[in-house]
Amino acid sequence: MTGKTLENAARHRVALLVTADSSPFELGVVTAVFGPYLPDLIPPRYELRVCAENATPVPLGAGASLSTPYGLDDLVEADTVVVPSSADLDTPPSERLLEALRAAHRAGARMVSTCTGAFTLAAAGLLDGRRATTHWRWAELLRARHPLVEVDPAPLYVDDGDVLTSAGSAAGLDLCLHLVRKDFGTEFANTVARRLVIQPHRDGGQAQYVEAPVGAPTAEDNGVARSMTWALEHLAEPVTVADLARRADMSERSYLRHFARTTGSSPIRWLVARRVRASLPMLESTRASIEEVAAAVGFESVVTYRHHFGRLMRTSPSAYRRGFRAAPAGAPTDAPAGIDAGAGSDRLAG
Repeated sequence: MTGKTLENAARHRVALLVTADSSPFELGVVTAVFGPYLPDLIPPRYELRVCAENATPVPLGAGASLSTPYGLDDLVEADTVVVPSSADLDTPPSERLLEALRAAHRAGARMVSTCTGAFTLAAAGLLDGRRATTHWRWAELLRARHPLVEVDPAPLYVDDGDVLTSAGSAAGLDLCLHLVRKDFGTEFANTVARRLVIQPHRDGGQAQYVEAPVGAPTAEDNGVARSMTWALEHLAEPVTVADLARRADMSERSYLRHFARTTGSSPIRWLVARRVRASLPMLESTRASIEEVAAAVGFESVVTYRHHFGRLMRTSPSAYRRGFRAAPAGAPTDAPAGIDAGAGSDRLAG
């Protein structure tokens, strides 16, 4: 964690930026997780301030507007800054706002975006040279406008240490819970998830929600989706491209082409990432050995598991377990540096 974190403050200060046409849903997500919505859990740990560029009410659409006493000076002083999406991607953010975001980052703030909020972070230069994600519909536009950003449309969120981005609006919940896990440990994050009646972990990436390129889903798109569902149900078993292609009723060559078109990834990369993700709850909540965890999610050897885990999560399974398993409330944890769909080996069985 950065210098401006739990170690240096009684409560972690979260600044939620609101701009014209900000998504009310995403504002609600951040407020539910970091605001006073759970009064016995969150306020002792987090202080949320909704910040706007100007003192005038901010229009949110549908005739609603939001007023807040907090401005960009409060944003610069925060420990975490959250930038939600906006319906208007054609109007660039003001230089005053972009400089405030840069100043917050220079001062040590953790920068977070939900959905198309990544466009604002990218405009500020905070995503240059970094892996980031956004809603799959806008991934190509983000890549075109900001070629220095390594845009990955596959994961629900990407943690690059002090800069984190999430996919579509609902993926903001996944990222917010991830931040709570980083700050206060798995046990507390699971408590928050139960109180909000949501999953502590949501498996899979954006591929589950990608629409067919034109019109209704094609037979090939449905076949790929069917094969992915089957693979997730059989992670502990050896799985090959041939197995997946048969489930999709395609040749292997056609399957690889349609899988890449649908997900932006390869079956190998996708399955390895899913297996690593599936191992996280076991590391967090069981006493199974690393060897047992590796076998349970389909890796043929613990060496292969450790290799892929380290490359995707930027830490080892043992270090992740130490950081996330029953961490005491208020204690900083060693969190993974990336939740993403990174490259895999050339063997689906791990």
